[in-house]
Amino acid sequence: MGRTVDWVIAVGVAAALLITGLSREHTPTDLDPLGYTLLVVGGLALVAQRRAPVAVLVVTGLCALGYQALGFDVPAVAFLFAVYFAVRAGYRLVAVLASVAVLAALPLAALASLHDTAAALARARDALEIAWLIAAGAAGEALRQAEGRADEAERTREETARRRADEERLHIARELHDSLTHQISVIKVQSEAAVHVARKRGEQVPEALLAIREAGREAARELRATLEALRDDDTSPRPGLAQIPELVERVRITGLNTTLTIEGAHQNVPTAVDRTVYRIVQESLTNVTRHAAATTATIRIDYRTDSLVVDIEDDGTAGAVMPIPGVGLLGMRERVTALGGHLHAAPRTGGGFAVHAELPVVRP
Repeated sequence: MGRTVDWVIAVGVAAALLITGLSREHTPTDLDPLGYTLLVVGGLALVAQRRAPVAVLVVTGLCALGYQALGFDVPAVAFLFAVYFAVRAGYRLVAVLASVAVLAALPLAALASLHDTAAALARARDALEIAWLIAAGAAGEALRQAEGRADEAERTREETARRRADEERLHIARELHDSLTHQISVIKVQSEAAVHVARKRGEQVPEALLAIREAGREAARELRATLEALRDDDTSPRPGLAQIPELVERVRITGLNTTLTIEGAHQNVPTAVDRTVYRIVQESLTNVTRHAAATTATIRIDYRTDSLVVDIEDDGTAGAVMPIPGVGLLGMRERVTALGGHLHAAPRTGGGFAVHAELPVVRP
C-alpha cells in the first residue's frame, strides 16, 4: 500500500511539473529536452523517499537548479515534498542545510538564463519561497512527532498487557500453590504411609494403592514444574545444559553408575532448548532411579550444526513391551514437539530403556 502511494505522489508531482513547464512561455533552446527531463526526474525521484530520503532531497534540489538554469520558470515543488519527507524521517538538520543551499543557489541558476540580476532574484523567489519551505518542514516534523507518540502509545499498551499477563500468571500460580499443592501433598503422604504400613505388616499392597501413590508423586512433580514456569518473579537462574553435570553427580550419590558424554563443539543454544534438554535428562534419570532397577545409565549430548541430540540409556528391567507412558514422558514429548523436534522413548532390544531426543537449533 505504501509503495503504491509513493508512486501516485511521484507520478502526480512529475506530471504537474511537466505540464507547468510546457505551459510557461520561455525562449526555446536546444537544451529544452534536458529541461523537460529534469522536471520529470525531479518528480519521479520522490518514489524513493521512504528508502533514501536524503538522496531524494539531493536529486530534487539539483533538478530544480538544473531546469531553472535552462530557463524553465517552474516552482521547485518536488524539492518541497523532499524536505517534508526528509524531516518526517528525522533528517531535520540535513533538510535545513539543503534548503539553505538551494535557496542560495537558485538566483545563480536563474541568472544563467536571464542575465538580469533583478529578474533572476524574482524568479528564484517565485520558484521557492521560504514560507513554503518552513511549512513543508513544519508539516514533516508534526507528522514525525505524531507517529512517535503513536509508537510510544503502542509500546505502552504492549507493556500494560504484558504486565497484566504477568500478574494473572502469578495469581494462577498462587492459587495453584494454595489449593492443589496441599491436597496433592496429603494424597502423596497418605498413600506413602499406607503402602509403608501394609509392607511392614507383611500384607500385599493393593495395585490401586500403588497406582494412587505413583499418581501422587507424578502430580506433585508436574505441579512443581508448572509453578516454576508460571512464576516469572523468580529471579533465580533456571537449570539448563550447564547444570547437567551437577545433576549427574547427584544421581551417582544414589548408587546409580551414571556417565555423561558431550560431543561436538559446544555452542550457545536458545534458552528454551537449553532448559528442555535439562528437563529431559532430569525426567529420564528420575524414571531410571524409581522404576528401572538399573545399575548403570549413560547420557550422551551431541552438539551438531543445526540440532542438539540427547540420548539416555539404562540397563534396567524394562521389558520388550512398551510401557504405558506416564505424565513425565508425555511432558517430555510435549516440550520437544513444541520446539519442532522429535522424541523417541522405548525399551532397548538387549534390555533397559532408551530415550532419544533431537531438537532443532536455529542460530543467527
